[in-house]
Amino acid sequence: MKTYSFLDVQCAIAGPGLVANLSAGVGLADEGISFAFNGNINTTTIGADGEGMNTLRSDRSGTVTVRLLKSSPTNQILSAALAFQRTSSAAHGQNTITLFDRNKGDVVTAEGVAFNKVPDLNFGKEAQVIEWQFSAVKISPTLGS
Repeated sequence: MKTYSFLDVQCAIAGPGLVANLSAGVGLADEGISFAFNGNINTTTIGADGEGMNTLRSDRSGTVTVRLLKSSPTNQILSAALAFQRTSSAAHGQNTITLFDRNKGDVVTAEGVAFNKVPDLNFGKEAQVIEWQFSAVKISPTLGS
């Protein structure tokens, strides 16, 4: 039987003015990294006579969320990259996020990745998790065993 550990997951983001490790050891929160898809693969249409058809949709877009502890130095790296990439449309939306689980064989690649927004910031009694949200034009997942 296979097991899972985040320690086996390697993840990185790269783009204009940005190369950052998003793997274990950089101060990721318990919730880690998630990939969410925007649209359905299929649309089913049923006609007036009850006959139907399926339409294969080519949308592979989605959202990537990276959750870091407030104390993670990776927040500063991402903040600087966001500031740089906002200076020109030539730098916007040119990032790639690649995740690989060497034990399970899972591979997820997100291309055409852009910062969605400046993360919400909370300053209170206890430090909060900082969520970096990205939009991706194309997310390609391949799940291993």
